[in-house]
Amino acid sequence: MLKRCFDLFLSVCLLLLLSPVLIALALAIRATSRGPAFFYQLRTGRDLRPFFIAKFRTMAADVGGPAFTLAEDPRVTPFGSWLRRSKLDELPQLWNILRGEMSFVGPRPILPELTHCDRHAYRQLYRVRPGLTDPASLKYAEESRLLQHVENPERYFHEVIARDKLCLSIEYQRSATLTTDMRILVRTLLVCHRAAVSNFLGQCFAWLGQLARRATAEQQ
Repeated sequence: MLKRCFDLFLSVCLLLLLSPVLIALALAIRATSRGPAFFYQLRTGRDLRPFFIAKFRTMAADVGGPAFTLAEDPRVTPFGSWLRRSKLDELPQLWNILRGEMSFVGPRPILPELTHCDRHAYRQLYRVRPGLTDPASLKYAEESRLLQHVENPERYFHEVIARDKLCLSIEYQRSATLTTDMRILVRTLLVCHRAAVSNFLGQCFAWLGQLARRATAEQQ
């Protein structure tokens, strides 16, 4: 009950505080690519009940392909790539938290079909609400880049990453408290901050490189 009150209070505060940012990002998505600003996908919720998770759309609309993405996935739009690296594409899930479908800290909601490989373990995992982040999310913050460097990304995801995430999340639940949840949230903010700063600096260096190449071309 205490955790739900915390989720409800913080989600309301953040939605109100970040509403100008959410609107600006939604407008930027619509302006830079065709299609809706938001993306909804069926995921596994508490007690294995499915729900639709909300994200900012980062891919070109109406493009098929595997459920997971690689770092250089051609389906991802340029602006969507920036959203993914900065983790801002996850912000609409504040609405899922407000509705009681998710929590701030808990196992990440996976595709329902992934639960079929070990129904008993996933039923144990989703006795709680899925969350925005947990230790498994932090360990695999660069999951798409990791998958890019393996021979068979789909097989590696199912046989290694998904199983490891399951074990990490179940283990965390056994000793989770509101205090440990707060620590996970702080660590997540630090990871997102580093990603955003790194992304910003990368963009700056890219722009400087373009300017230098243009200046060299003009001199020639």
